[in-house]
Amino acid sequence: MSCIINAGRLEPCKDSVGGINALYFINFGDVTGLTYDTTGTVADEITNLGVLTAYKYDVKGTGNNLEETITSSRDNGTTFFSQVVNAQLKKMDAATTEQVKLLSWGRPHIVVEDLNGNARIAGLVEGCDLTGGTITTGTARGDLNGYTLSFLGEERLPAGFLQGAVLGDPFAGMTDTVTVVTGS
Repeated sequence: MSCIINAGRLEPCKDSVGGINALYFINFGDVTGLTYDTTGTVADEITNLGVLTAYKYDVKGTGNNLEETITSSRDNGTTFFSQVVNAQLKKMDAATTEQVKLLSWGRPHIVVEDLNGNARIAGLVEGCDLTGGTITTGTARGDLNGYTLSFLGEERLPAGFLQGAVLGDPFAGMTDTVTVVTGS
């Protein structure tokens, strides 16, 4: 039976931090060469996504996170993982507004690079929908002038880890070439 646990977990060191360094958006359907490490399950590290282009969005400060909610029903025999990616993009401009529009029309895969050098991909199979957000000028001088975006992916399995990811290069361990586009 595949639902029997096979490992325990010790209390880890207190050497990690919360937060996101960057988000990488990949157009839905561009992940074509998906492979995993030797155990062959999606919960294990992903070793390849295929040849693709990822669009990098730097995010700093609060308001940026990946949170997964597990929904499991004993009655229905179902389990799925809701992956919510929240992003706060500072400083409104026409080029970013255009990209936000395109993100709302599509359903991208989103690689989340955290501040510990981990990279996880949300919406791996189904993609992520931009389900809400704001474009705001702010009111007071210290308010956000920019965008708050909330993406939702609902997947059969948790967001997978990208093998070999390091801070600043989440695709370092991929076997195929990932072109990263920064700026407009």
